Amino acid sequence: MGTVEIILIIVVLVGLVIVFKSQITQIVESIFSKITSQTNKV
Repeated sequence: MGTVEIILIIVVLVGLVIVFKSQITQIVESIFSKITSQTNKV
């Protein structure tokens, strides 16, 4: 792969992260809350 392809891939990944950042944080928080509630039961 050339430098241009790598730069394009990085730009696309960064764009996806910016778009989905709020959704990802909500999912991560729900996962962490499930994990903590399960550990509290034990």
